[in-house]
Amino acid sequence: MAGALTVVAVPPASHEAARDLARAREQVRADLMRSRHRLSKLLLRHGRVYDQSSWTKTHRRWLGSQRFEHVNTELAFLDNLAACEGLLARREALDERLSLVARDAEFWPIVSRLRAFRGIDTLSALVIVLEVGDFARFPRAVQLGSWLGLVPSRQQSGESDTHGPITKTGSRYARRILVEAAWHYLRQPRVGVTLAARHEGLPDHVLQIAWRAQHRLHRVHQRLRSHRKPPNVVNVAVARELSCFLWAAATAP
Repeated sequence: MAGALTVVAVPPASHEAARDLARAREQVRADLMRSRHRLSKLLLRHGRVYDQSSWTKTHRRWLGSQRFEHVNTELAFLDNLAACEGLLARREALDERLSLVARDAEFWPIVSRLRAFRGIDTLSALVIVLEVGDFARFPRAVQLGSWLGLVPSRQQSGESDTHGPITKTGSRYARRILVEAAWHYLRQPRVGVTLAARHEGLPDHVLQIAWRAQHRLHRVHQRLRSHRKPPNVVNVAVARELSCFLWAAATAP
């Protein structure tokens, strides 16, 4: 009655199990990135630089052709390379399983709506759905951005009111995906072939929300950059507004 209690959303067991699998995939992704960095730094120390696109089939053949004078160095290189290959195989297996999970009737209605937005495909939409849970538990869109930790921190003392870096509360997995997706809105608004295929079968009002998001977020990118704001600061601001558009699409009738 006093309003001093905080409501906690307890997800169903199936929802929590799927979230565990999605987080496992995110952890493998991070481990793979670190392994690739270690491998590239080892090559860099020995003056081996690949000047084209990394981690393609051509790059993989180039890695396989590398030889070193000392046996111990070559063993260290092969160990790092095997770690990258093993983690890549694990990520692909988890991606395949999560693609099936996303099609489950429990998740697909919302996942399909989030896929209508530029920069968000099946797996990223599934992670957001699993991390947020019930979008309707947030009465307003801005509360979702606050829950995700995309709002500036504030320090108030007397007459001073200082704004600091974002709070980074809530799910770091969903926050990372939103920040990465926000970079896509730097380009001019358009619906390409891939995005148009994801739009098939969705309600018109959801498509209108996604289209307004493209225009709005592109303008935010341009306006804040014209004010010489740092690119990362601009992108986080776009990610915060993107979360509001996702809330609107997920909670729309």
